[in-house]
Amino acid sequence: MTATQFTLFFVATLALTTLAKLWLARRHLAHIAAHRAEVPEAFSAKVSLAEHQKAADYTSAKTRFGMIGALFDAALLLAFTVMGGIQFVAEFCNGWFDTQLTQGVATIVAVLMLSSLLEAPFGLYHTFVIEQRFGFNKMTFALYLKDAFKGLLLGAALGLPLLFGVLWLMSAMGTYWWLYVWLVWMAFNLLVLFIYPTFIAPIFNKFTPLQDEAMKARIEALLKKCGFASSGLFVMDGSKRSAHGNAYFTGFGKTKRIVFFDTLLARLSGEEVEAVLAHELGHFKRRHVIKRIVMSFAMSLGFLWLLGQLMQTGWFYAGLGVTIHSTGSGPAPSTALALLLFFMILPVFSFLLHPLMSAYSRKHEFEADAYAAQQTDKNDLVNALVKLYQDNAATLTPDPLYSKFYDSHPPATVRIAHLQAQ
Repeated sequence: MTATQFTLFFVATLALTTLAKLWLARRHLAHIAAHRAEVPEAFSAKVSLAEHQKAADYTSAKTRFGMIGALFDAALLLAFTVMGGIQFVAEFCNGWFDTQLTQGVATIVAVLMLSSLLEAPFGLYHTFVIEQRFGFNKMTFALYLKDAFKGLLLGAALGLPLLFGVLWLMSAMGTYWWLYVWLVWMAFNLLVLFIYPTFIAPIFNKFTPLQDEAMKARIEALLKKCGFASSGLFVMDGSKRSAHGNAYFTGFGKTKRIVFFDTLLARLSGEEVEAVLAHELGHFKRRHVIKRIVMSFAMSLGFLWLLGQLMQTGWFYAGLGVTIHSTGSGPAPSTALALLLFFMILPVFSFLLHPLMSAYSRKHEFEADAYAAQQTDKNDLVNALVKLYQDNAATLTPDPLYSKFYDSHPPATVRIAHLQAQ
């Protein structure tokens, strides 16, 4: 393949995936609008028309905003690649640093920082306009900036050593560098899973032990029944940032802990909280977390191997607007630029994996629901789900194709029908 051919292939694929995103979004908007005037019959006794229309309007606002974001992301990717943005940043960083390793790290960090700055207005608009308009945002601008600063420091503390290590392995380990990088990547992810509950999550939120003794006794009885050992039951101050509610378990090995948003506990009854927790335990009992980790590691191994092949070809760099020097035997691979280019364009070429990943996730949700229905009263889970759909303003009438493509959870009508059939 020549550089020109790869450029045309990349631009065409980017255009097609962007058009597909816009087409799916327009379908979604049309379907929601067509069903906005009436609550689905299965929910008519529990969801008011005003709540249904709020969910329709909220989902439509996010979808329209997402369409703008898709166009911006495509333009930004073109600017960084075929229009020479990465090449410009690399040349600038090469003038400031002496070694290839530090030049590579500086280039990747600079591109990531520049991308974050350019995308920051979208995050601000989503939080302080869309979320604010529909009554979900509880975050102040000062807290938003504080979170961003903490995230930057955390990313530097964890990401920079990893990046230095990966680039060193890519240049020092020869033909099979991708296998060594994969092993390091696996170890890093497992380490983060292990330390997240006790060291990372508390940087952003306050976690306090569950104080409600009746609720605690109910939950501990369920945990014993399900054979789940945790390091504690905690309540997170989710209301500090958002009115959305949730519950989850996190951690790895002995650091596993169960976390409830304070907004969830304020909204659901004890029986409903127990049913929601039983659903989360269903993911544990059916080994969904382990399965997803294994799948993620398998995919990362395949992607790293593919990168190892691409970085030896001159057309890969030139086709994406990057110039590398040549040796007598051909192009001299640039580890940092290859890594950066590959993972920037990967979402474009893996777009069609979305519906497969979504279907796999929805399968797990059905299995977790079935497990919860075995351990608790299924009607409690149904009631809890309806309240969560209400509180989170999740539309009850998504476009079926859009939902199949993107949604990690089944649509409300389908999910509750499955539960009632248990």
